Amino acid sequence: MSHRVLQDATLWGLLPKFDEDLAEQARARGCRCGGVLHRADYPRKPRGGPVALGAGYDRRLSFCCDRDGCRGRVTPPSVRLLGRKVYLGAFLVLASALMNGPTPRRVAALVKLLGGVSERTLRRWSAWWRSAFAESAFWKGSAGRFATPVAAMLLPHALLERFGGDERERLVTTLRFLTPVTIDPARFAMAP
Repeated sequence: MSHRVLQDATLWGLLPKFDEDLAEQARARGCRCGGVLHRADYPRKPRGGPVALGAGYDRRLSFCCDRDGCRGRVTPPSVRLLGRKVYLGAFLVLASALMNGPTPRRVAALVKLLGGVSERTLRRWSAWWRSAFAESAFWKGSAGRFATPVAAMLLPHALLERFGGDERERLVTTLRFLTPVTIDPARFAMAP
């Protein structure tokens, strides 16, 4: 995997469309009480993408039930955002994958390349993949889907390698695979 995929404008244009599809599916299912869901997005200030992300990145898609007494919130999964994390999912996945085997030289190069991300943050992300994520119920239930086992110490790099296609396709497929993580952030706690 290369950092160049993060400079691919078609990637950044495609991800909001996937999120809109996921949001429409959630809205069509309605609230668990049977009420109608109305759009109730909330603001986000994501980090890690190109300077001009365009429409769709400053809001987290969400819904609110119209029934008095319920007012339940339904937040659909996202390929753009990994739960409450500040950095965009594509950025977090790829930066963490590039940290695979974090030598001082590699870490210094990534800090320079990714601008604004500290060495401490990169190391924290790397540790999260190998500990909290690798021990999560989601990963334990999903890891068996792969014909070749994915070593926790090689996450997320090894996960990206399990999917076919070019770099962009593998990244998008990985983000789609990770969507359950985006709707239950308490199970995957990590500081931004």
